[in-house]
Amino acid sequence: MRHLKRTAKLGRTSTHRNAMLANLVCSLIRHKRVTTTLAKAKAARSVAEKIVTLGKRATLQSRRLAAARLHTRGTTEQLTKEERQKWRQEEDILRILFEDIAPAFKERNGGYTRIVRMEQRPGDSAQKAILEWVDYTPPAPAPEEAAPGTEAEKPETTAKEAEGKKAEAKA
Repeated sequence: MRHLKRTAKLGRTSTHRNAMLANLVCSLIRHKRVTTTLAKAKAARSVAEKIVTLGKRATLQSRRLAAARLHTRGTTEQLTKEERQKWRQEEDILRILFEDIAPAFKERNGGYTRIVRMEQRPGDSAQKAILEWVDYTPPAPAPEEAAPGTEAEKPETTAKEAEGKKAEAKA
């Protein structure tokens, strides 16, 4: 009997499960939002919340614990200075966690993530969900600009606007 054993097995061995959850949390840190199944989202939520708590401590020991839990290391390739800066800015999970995400939650005591349920997946009817940070707002789509060869149509002025402009010109 599995009384008082709350770990979600997710049909995987313990090492596979830990690696999968670490990858899921790394993706959450990098992209701020992840779409997955509901069971995986619920399992990854507790890992993500514990990692943010480590990030809020901001000590060398907490950085090492987070790196060990997330299975992250620095890049092993020889990069130029610009490539290294780009990697650090966009790909370095520990930097993003300790410098961007954790300070945003400094005043918050837990509850850093939210799970939003979505429709079921057509193939196996698994319940899908979005796992995201609580203060995350998706970026607004950029307005499409007119092609360089064509001009965008300007709205014509109304009769009232035209009369107002004539009255200002007389004054």
